[in-house]
Amino acid sequence: MGASKLDRVYRNLVLSKFFVRGWGNPENIKRLFDFRKIVSDREKCQSLVDPMHKVTFTKEEDHKHYKILNGHFQSPFAYHLPGLVPEESETAHFQMLLPKKWNWSNGLKPMVVQLAGTGDHFFWRRRILMGKPLLNEWNVGSIILENPFYGLRKPKEQKLSCLHNVSDIFVMGGCLILESLVLFHWCERNGLGPLGVTGVSMGGHMASLAASSWPKPVVLVPCLSWSTASAVFTRGVMSGAIDWSLLESQYFSNQIYNEILDMVLQSPSVGDCAFDAGKQFAQNYSRSIGSKIAVPSNAQPLPSNDQQRLTSAVEETFNFKLSGLSGMAIPESWKRIGNVSLANPLRRIIQPFWKERVQGMEKAQARQQAMEFMRGIMDEFTHIANYSRPVDSSCIVIVTANDDAYVPREGCTDLRQLWPGAEVRYVSTGHVAAYVLHHQMFRRAVKDAFDKIIAKHYATPPAI
Repeated sequence: MGASKLDRVYRNLVLSKFFVRGWGNPENIKRLFDFRKIVSDREKCQSLVDPMHKVTFTKEEDHKHYKILNGHFQSPFAYHLPGLVPEESETAHFQMLLPKKWNWSNGLKPMVVQLAGTGDHFFWRRRILMGKPLLNEWNVGSIILENPFYGLRKPKEQKLSCLHNVSDIFVMGGCLILESLVLFHWCERNGLGPLGVTGVSMGGHMASLAASSWPKPVVLVPCLSWSTASAVFTRGVMSGAIDWSLLESQYFSNQIYNEILDMVLQSPSVGDCAFDAGKQFAQNYSRSIGSKIAVPSNAQPLPSNDQQRLTSAVEETFNFKLSGLSGMAIPESWKRIGNVSLANPLRRIIQPFWKERVQGMEKAQARQQAMEFMRGIMDEFTHIANYSRPVDSSCIVIVTANDDAYVPREGCTDLRQLWPGAEVRYVSTGHVAAYVLHHQMFRRAVKDAFDKIIAKHYATPPAI
């Protein structure tokens, strides 16, 4: 599996930055930490949403073969965790596409909830690329749910898709899980089903979380997502859209963040398959700083013994790897170079680089700890292993890109281990190209997943 160059180029052209205000209120993260343990348990989650939750419709558009309904309802998440959801996001807005005639046998009326990917504001994009074609090609209805922080639910002070805080991702996920349950309950009350949920990129991951909370078999088609969001923000190209210096300064200035990390590390929940993002960064940092050595042009030639010691020290340093969070050992040859016994020209060459090297290691260690915190809390809130397994994972069809630079899969838990019987389909391209070129494949996966759930759970029993 490679990394798409197009993904990297596209990310560099997009100037938007994420988490511009940092981690978020640490006390709110603690509240989210406790709530995650409830919402990720399917039995406990059922008590969070009233099956008769009020849904209001405000507009209806009549078309030749279908109709479009616009509606809204209050997000249950805002009730359970008041103060965490921006006022503009408390009302969940959606658009529903319903065929006027259902062509499925046994009176079935399949409906799929569509969740938005990063930057997918309002309804039009999913309506055009997924909703209408699903309706025309396969007679599948859609409910297009607006994500919190997006479109009609975007806070006034937020620019574009730039979430202010890391914690906003967790608020978004919690909202969408409970809001999907509201829509599933509404569909059942109105005789619609079987039910499904899908999304692309971030929407695919949110769909995976939503499907885990429904107590019945449900179609799930996550596209261009994987088992955790931690790799996206620490290893994927999205990591370049984060102000790590701000996150570092906040992390080290507030002890509560360290307490939260301790909570995460002590949690019995499964983390991201032991991929150490911080160490990976430190190794990359070590290699990159080594390429910046420059010897002053006016330096005097060194005696042969000193030249040998210098060469040995530099080689030892380049091969040096940071050894974790507890501290860093300085190579012995560097200590020898700092002694006054070395020739003065050698000291003039080495001391500036020595100072830069020590500072560089300190910066790398700080970055490593910030990335470890990011990885830890992202795994806590987004890792699929921390949530209930969907009731029937054979009704899951996963579509993933082989060369995805946004959603790295290497070192992450394979979804097939978490969802036995799930099917994985591959596209031989990167994230951006897959989104632009392969919606037909995403739609086909939805249709095939509905065929699976119908054959297994809705087939007419044989006559006795």
